Amino acid sequence: MPLLNDFNFENKKALIRVDFNVPLNDEFKVTDATRILAAKSTIDAILNDGGSAILMSHLGRPKGKENKFSMAHIVEKVSRVLGVKVKFIDDCVGVKVEKAVSELKAGEVLLLENLRFYTEEKAGDKSFAEQLSKLGDVYVNDAFGTAHRAHASTAIIADFFPKNKCFGNLLAREIDSINKVLNDSQKPVTAILGGAKVSSKIGVIENILDKVDHIIIGGGMTFTFVKALGGKIGSSLVENDKQELALAILEKAKAKNVQIHLPIDAIIAENFSNDANTKEVDTSEIPDGWMGLDSGTKTAEKFAEVIAKSKTILWNGPLGVFEMENFSKGTIELGNAIAEATKNGAFSLVGGGDSVAAVKQFGFAEKVSYVSTGGGAMLEMLEGKTLPGIEAILK
Repeated sequence: MPLLNDFNFENKKALIRVDFNVPLNDEFKVTDATRILAAKSTIDAILNDGGSAILMSHLGRPKGKENKFSMAHIVEKVSRVLGVKVKFIDDCVGVKVEKAVSELKAGEVLLLENLRFYTEEKAGDKSFAEQLSKLGDVYVNDAFGTAHRAHASTAIIADFFPKNKCFGNLLAREIDSINKVLNDSQKPVTAILGGAKVSSKIGVIENILDKVDHIIIGGGMTFTFVKALGGKIGSSLVENDKQELALAILEKAKAKNVQIHLPIDAIIAENFSNDANTKEVDTSEIPDGWMGLDSGTKTAEKFAEVIAKSKTILWNGPLGVFEMENFSKGTIELGNAIAEATKNGAFSLVGGGDSVAAVKQFGFAEKVSYVSTGGGAMLEMLEGKTLPGIEAILK
């Protein structure tokens, strides 16, 4: 696996694909700089080596050149995070950009305009990738969030750097963390899969059945399993056409000696609101007109016991509607259990948009081993798929 340390960047221009697709408020100010911070160690390493850095990224989903998606809005924040005055150019290919790059000195950083201002980026256009490739001596991919896309700047461009390409520190850590769960794990291994739908996690479940000892199911998809097993779920979220699939998963797990743990009780509400009337009941005895919005007290104890015995933990998806305070307890208790296991030597990987949001909101980010930066990319790796952005560096 080609890494930054394999290269000497002195007087070299590193063309780095970063993932600076950060949220902006109405004043176009960055509201969460996590992704910029995540790229800092790669950029620092190149500058400290005596190189310069050309940063390319997309922002949002622009239709053509839209000012609200301009990288100009984030220059100040990137400068602050890196501690270097970042230069900006309002394009990403062409003569003007090539001139700006040629004038770049060692230790300097240039941020290019939004790649997706060109439709060629998402189309994986070869000549667009070739134009981009003229801007650097070494290509560094550090954008895990887009590694599952075969775009010009994430996969196609690598062909123009047959010998001079590598993973950035962030992308290397992401690959290592997922490998640690899937291939080099210490047993017992526990995967926690939450979220609304069984259908969105089926690929993950099928791929990890051979690699885990326990699967904890939570969130809305709980009720598809409970109903399939003959329980009453009231008006809880359910995928009626996935009942047979749920039963098939339980059968497969049993055959492979994997224990599946479903919530045994739930916090139910009369409607989808933080102010709704609530009560705690068995998961399979939810009355008509009520819906399960969080896991209950007995479930928290049962899940904590499983996690305490685990040496490797994957957490993908919350256990309830944690955004509402009255339905956040199950997710918080789970986070506490994972933090405790991590403190006692377990390796814990958290990934997927909602679980990452929960981990940040409740202060667990520093208490787990690794928080992944790429939702879709991580899911695809857990499904056993080869990601174009990773494959392009390895070939």
